[in-house]
Amino acid sequence: MKGIVSLVTGRVGPSGFGSASTAEHVTEGIDASNLTVIITGGASGIGLETARVLALRKAHVIIAVRNMVSAKEARQHILEENQSARVDILKLDLCSVNSVRSFVDNFIALDLPLNILINNAGVMFCPFSLTEDGIEMQFATNHLGHFLLTNLLLDKMKQTAKLTGIEGRIINLSSIAHNFTYKKGIRFDKINDRKGYTNKRAYGQSKLANILHTNELSRILQEEGVNITANSVHPGVIMTPLMRHSSYLMYCLKIFTFYIWKNVPQGAATTCYVALHPSVKGVTGKYFVDCNEFKPSSFASSPQLGKKLWDFSNKLITSISKS
Repeated sequence: MKGIVSLVTGRVGPSGFGSASTAEHVTEGIDASNLTVIITGGASGIGLETARVLALRKAHVIIAVRNMVSAKEARQHILEENQSARVDILKLDLCSVNSVRSFVDNFIALDLPLNILINNAGVMFCPFSLTEDGIEMQFATNHLGHFLLTNLLLDKMKQTAKLTGIEGRIINLSSIAHNFTYKKGIRFDKINDRKGYTNKRAYGQSKLANILHTNELSRILQEEGVNITANSVHPGVIMTPLMRHSSYLMYCLKIFTFYIWKNVPQGAATTCYVALHPSVKGVTGKYFVDCNEFKPSSFASSPQLGKKLWDFSNKLITSISKS
């Protein structure tokens, strides 16, 4: 109830920020000129706003997207406002294991450091379909592609953290929708089955997977004593291109729930806060809503479910790679 009240009123939390805070506001005065950031899906919506604000704070931003035309337009948009912005674009299709591997190879070839990884891209409420790898679309795009991407970039992030002494940060965009998933949380034995599929619960499942991935990754990094944190965030309810499969439904919903919706600058705030703010230093394995720590669902808080998903995801990628 406290979270709903804060959302409606815009009241700030312990961090000093709240649902009405914007990405520029929460990063004001921060110099990120010594940081290199990869953000997936940074060509539109809150991803583009996140990329714009990080570049405004002088970070070197790598936008990783499937649509290179949109990426070029996004880069131009940022440069028109900020001519000194350091923004590069690389192709990445999270639906494809081969594309994820190619992206990582191309990034490593640039010989850049990597301080921050923002797994922002996603799809929402898709009709049932399978990717070229035979994986259900929402699970593949929202979780599995980011899971593989993160694992393949970890060595670079560890190397960067060790050489620079600067804490690395990994941010996974989840959603409050992680509460609305299948009966057992993750349909491990039916992940690619059409039968029983619902686009809303499949989305919730993928967003639950984002938090579970974050928490297990955080545990592993702490166990290794690595100077990298991992946190998940709920950006808020925002009308963006992500909702293209349910735009009419969302429009009708917005009419009756207008008081909880955010604009894009507000929607990017929590991601930017967790990525850059000094008060988040050393904080790991947490779930943030409106720039403040928030308790996720019981499924999302289960270490056992997190470990099971981690092992399941690794086996799934191995089976794809062998086929």
